[in-house]
This record gives sequence, structure tokens and C-alpha cells, in this order.
Amino acid sequence: MISFLRGTVAHVGLSTAVIDLNGAGMSVNATPQTLSRLRVGDEGQLFTSLIVREDSLTLFGFASDDEREVFDVLLSVSGVGPRLALAVLAVHDPEAIRVAAHTEDSKTFTKVPGIGPKVAGRIVLELAGKLVPHGTTAPAGAATPAEAAWKPQVVAAMTSLGWSEKDASASIDKALADEPEVSFRGNVAEILRTTLRWLGQDGARAGNRVGSRG
Repeated sequence: MISFLRGTVAHVGLSTAVIDLNGAGMSVNATPQTLSRLRVGDEGQLFTSLIVREDSLTLFGFASDDEREVFDVLLSVSGVGPRLALAVLAVHDPEAIRVAAHTEDSKTFTKVPGIGPKVAGRIVLELAGKLVPHGTTAPAGAATPAEAAWKPQVVAAMTSLGWSEKDASASIDKALADEPEVSFRGNVAEILRTTLRWLGQDGARAGNRVGSRG
């Protein structure tokens, strides 16, 4: 596998670049953003993914290893080929794609030319648990951007069953510490069920709490 190319930039086009590797020119497909970083005559480096077909070998280049990783994961979605995966990266940066997949935000993918609601729905369905946002450094105890998308909804559901916001939040954190993959998927109903199961109620103690409020 060709993991990266480093050499003199011999050509930069609208959708491809040519990297001169000691006299051998390697053509690489890339997004406009990646190509804009290259300058003819300067040294350039691209992380690469080699797509092998019966009648062709095609290199796709990326500015970072993270872009390449997202590209490779997108290829695991049925009906998504390398050109469409590259188009997604041309519209959204890797972290935006991770967040959209994690929060099941199919509308983000419909912004990519060639992707309609049906394909976008399939993308978020098949990417569940495969792409997780890296997040940003935050104060201890603060929610990551992805967690912020689902946690208020789960807390609200639990407070409606009788828990305080503080107890609900703490219970969610403890339950998901045992099952982090549930947190990664970000499905509100699944997280709620997991938390209630961790609390050992299956709805029974929730009913008692509601009754105790009356």
C-alpha cells in the first residue's frame, strides 16, 4: 500500500496533482482544498489511498491522515465510491463529517452534490459507531460537541421520570462509562434505555419516582 507521497510538485490541475518522485510522476486525485496547498516546483506531501480496480489503479491524496481515514470509512458505505467520498471531503472537513455521522445528521450529507436524502440516510445509518468526533479540549466535566447534541434530551427524559438534572446527568455518565460504544452512536433512545438498565429499573423504579412526586 502507498501510504504517502513526498516529492517535487510537477503539476497542479483542477482535480489532480502530479508529484515527481525522483523522475517518476505520480498522478493523485484530491479535493480543491488539498490541491490549493501545493505549489509547482516546491516539495509537497500527500497522504494517499490506493483504489484498485480490475482495469485501473487510482491514487487519492489528502492533506492529513485524518482526511484519509474518513475517506476510507466513507468507502465502507454501500453505494459510496471514491469519487463521491472525495466530494464529501470537498464540502465538509473531517471533523464535521464525524459529528454529522455521530449525531445522525443526514442533512449535512445532502449538501454534497450527488447525495440525496436516501443516500444521506444510508450514510448515517451505516456509519453509526464508525466515525467518532475527536472533540476539543474542554474543562473537566464539560460535554464534548457531540455529547452536547444528545445529552440534554436524555436528561430531559429522565427528569420527566422524576430524577433531578444533577442525578440524571451523573447516572448517564456512569452508565456510559461501562458502554462507551453507546455514547459514540449518540442515539437518544438507546442511551436512555442503557441508563435505565444500568440503574436497574427497566421502568419500575422510574414509576415509583414519578409516584413519589404526586
